[in-house]
Amino acid sequence: MRIILLGPPGAGKGTQAESITRDYKIPHISTGDIFRYNIKNNTELGKLAKQYIDKGLLVPDDVTNRIVEDRLSKDDCKEGFLLDGYPRNVSQAEALDRYLGERNLKIDHVINIVVDRDELVKRLSGRRVCPSCGATYHIFTKPPKVEGICDNCGEKLIQRTDDNIDSVLKRLEVYEDETKPLVEYYGNLNLIRNINGNKPVNEVFEEIQALIGDEV
Repeated sequence: MRIILLGPPGAGKGTQAESITRDYKIPHISTGDIFRYNIKNNTELGKLAKQYIDKGLLVPDDVTNRIVEDRLSKDDCKEGFLLDGYPRNVSQAEALDRYLGERNLKIDHVINIVVDRDELVKRLSGRRVCPSCGATYHIFTKPPKVEGICDNCGEKLIQRTDDNIDSVLKRLEVYEDETKPLVEYYGNLNLIRNINGNKPVNEVFEEIQALIGDEV
């Protein structure tokens, strides 16, 4: 089974990806993880990507495509995979289609987790982190025992710069601009399936399970 998981920051993609890959026994492929792996291991593709990242530039589509295709060629992807963070645009989607088509493979599901903007802002702006031990909290859903203080080490919690309201709104705007054409692309292929991400985590996964069914 080959799945693409879409959804804005704060939609809970990471949590759902864990459940999907666990229950359906397919690898979770995140572009961020792939980049970090290749850079850490100093591969040729990693060196190439690092040149752009070090300059604060986006890694070009052709480099990203090559890194993803290299990952998809590994043995653990033979029975399927879950893609998270790729494709990010129509050009990458077309490259992925070509890669799979050449191998007589195809994407089975494009799952788009949809969450109301107000809820996304609430989720993202409510996050707090410990600068000392890295523990993560949320003022609404996972508050510390003592307000503003880390349970683990007693350090004062902080709000990351990219979690303030202005940054959150900008991140959501960028995502919507990037993703709208992608949703239309997969919609035209009758692959996109919208999932209500406003629900509790377990109910969101139940909806995903109902969509995927018993496929293996």
